[in-house]
Amino acid sequence: MTPQQYGPLIGIGIALLVILLRHQKPRPLRVQYMWIVPMLVAVGIGFGLWGMSMAPGASHAPFGIDAWAILAGGLVLGAAAGYQRGRMTTIERAPDGTLLAQASRLGIILIVALIASRSLLRPWLETHASDWHLNALAIQDAFLLFAAAMVIAQRVEMFIRARRIMAGKPDDHVEAASAV
Repeated sequence: MTPQQYGPLIGIGIALLVILLRHQKPRPLRVQYMWIVPMLVAVGIGFGLWGMSMAPGASHAPFGIDAWAILAGGLVLGAAAGYQRGRMTTIERAPDGTLLAQASRLGIILIVALIASRSLLRPWLETHASDWHLNALAIQDAFLLFAAAMVIAQRVEMFIRARRIMAGKPDDHVEAASAV
């Protein structure tokens, strides 16, 4: 492992500590604004994909069926991880009717582990992609699509549950907040 690879891992470790400390208590869930983060992520990932394709020396050869399968796999796995992470988020209805959400520690650790594994696997995948006759750019793009699908699926899952709770319907992931 090169010293250049330590920087992102140290940053991930610091981010994990900050995120875990920040999510110790439930925070207000504003359902009307839940569309903003997925939109920003989709636009950001879109610009990232576009920028990677415009980079000097980037291959502009069209993707083959194997590369499209890698991209689809990234989307499907990202959506599944996002759905699971959204399910692990606890949503409570406070006595005043507002919703409070608290991300699961396991869900936070899951996202950080995925980011760390991406950082660790990237150099290895890039060097071995040609051995497997895979497109290295497709693998990098699949990681980005994974992240986008995960954020979007998590927010969609939480939005559906939050709307159900606001309508007064039962939800198996909801705990009634006690009035202390």
